[in-house]
Amino acid sequence: MRLAADERGSAAAEFVMVGALLTLLTLGVLQVALAVYVRAVAHDAALDGAYHAALADVPDDAGGDRAREVVARTVGADLLQGADVRRTSSHGYPAIEVSLRVTVPLVGLLGVPGGWEVTAHAPADDPV
Repeated sequence: MRLAADERGSAAAEFVMVGALLTLLTLGVLQVALAVYVRAVAHDAALDGAYHAALADVPDDAGGDRAREVVARTVGADLLQGADVRRTSSHGYPAIEVSLRVTVPLVGLLGVPGGWEVTAHAPADDPV
């Protein structure tokens, strides 16, 4: 009975358990924030590439190149698996569509390659 009532050293054990739990929680929140940031960068890069490719004097492939450049500058080229550019129509009007396939970051920047695909459209200046 005497050992059960003795609480010496329990503060250190509680500190370690609570500290580990809070550390994991903080790292999880940071990882989710990183994933949201990577997706936002990919979407903005696709949108920038689509608007660039939609200009009258710019070839369509230049939009994919521009999207790749934006992703490479901000989060690194390793996260981008591919960029596709195609002409389409949106609401009956000619448009340019840029699709990017990016890695879903799960642990740091390591994750599922090609797990996300983001697509952006822009109205084309020169109808085909």
